[in-house]
Amino acid sequence: MYGQFFSVSPNTEKKTATRTCCHSSRNVNSTDATLTSRKHSKTNRHPLHADGFYATPVLTHGGGAHVGAYLAALAEADRCDGVILADPDGRWEADARRVLKDKLEHVVRDNDEALSKHEPQMALVTMEAKLAPPVIDAALEANCHVFAEKPSCVRAANFEPLVQKADSKHRYLMLALANRTNPETLVARDIIASKKIGRLFGVEMHIIADQTRLTRESYHSQWFADKTRAGGGHLIWLGIHWLDLAMYVTGESITEVAGFTTNIGRQPINVEDSATAALKFESGALGTMTSGYYLDKSYNSHIKIWGSDGWVLLEPMKDQPLTWYTTKGDKAGQVQVGTQGREPRGYTPFVSEAIRACADMTDPPITSDDSLRALKTVFSIYSAAEDRRVAKVQEG
Repeated sequence: MYGQFFSVSPNTEKKTATRTCCHSSRNVNSTDATLTSRKHSKTNRHPLHADGFYATPVLTHGGGAHVGAYLAALAEADRCDGVILADPDGRWEADARRVLKDKLEHVVRDNDEALSKHEPQMALVTMEAKLAPPVIDAALEANCHVFAEKPSCVRAANFEPLVQKADSKHRYLMLALANRTNPETLVARDIIASKKIGRLFGVEMHIIADQTRLTRESYHSQWFADKTRAGGGHLIWLGIHWLDLAMYVTGESITEVAGFTTNIGRQPINVEDSATAALKFESGALGTMTSGYYLDKSYNSHIKIWGSDGWVLLEPMKDQPLTWYTTKGDKAGQVQVGTQGREPRGYTPFVSEAIRACADMTDPPITSDDSLRALKTVFSIYSAAEDRRVAKVQEG
């Protein structure tokens, strides 16, 4: 079994790496990495599990987002043996004990202890965006793979050195863009990759959430409502999911953007509640994006990919989240409904895939480069909106 997980707060200091492992976010040498891991003796302070890997921890603090979902995911993850919670303000201890039960092995208040004494192999970081980069850096210094709640930075320039460090240490740095493992996403990606809808012509997408949350005084004081602490508003919090999915399912990066952002609801917040963008993909195909808090409740969203021989429509909030159409094959001219079902979806399968990738030396659900690409796309839209010009999305 693979692992322990813990939460680490912003005061984590860097530690010198004491362990080695041969696996990269770009290229994984499974044989070499497995042999390296097995050089560690079972008499070491932290014994190896049956599959030959050390136990592995995670990282958070009182303001961390989706902590409840992550605790539930870790409770379900079959490759996670135990969890170590570094909880400096005691915010999550009761929840962790209730959800994780016997899987919760330790609760500590000090991040240094979590990273050094317990020798984690993977850290789950979920914290205020402005505070996340030094914690991720410390985890990488301790030779951890890192699973990070988005956005984990307030500008791409804060995240890019972390990707470079992860690559230099052959570690994964995975941003939590969990819609990637939804069943309809995987089927849509296969349809497009197999050219069933031909060459990419265009993409249209929107992701709309509720304005109601923004009217609450409690929301106004949270880090999500302050650009200096969050990096932005709806676009970086929710829109980033759809931008990443559009690139993931089409297999194409977005290379140029133009956009507008505004606070249309006029709530006392220092972030946008509405954003629109025009997008140019690497093949020359064009796309549009609407990202905003407009509704009274719930969500309204879709991604539609137009091809030379058909289209694919993703509507994740619906009971039938995938429909598609092609002018080729036995069902040419018919609208087809995906039969893949809706489950498993969300953070639980995504976290499990991340843990499994670290344990088995397989491809992660999102690479370090793709994590950075999603952030660069968002911040390019912000830049284009601020400067009133088309912005190129910088590579690498």
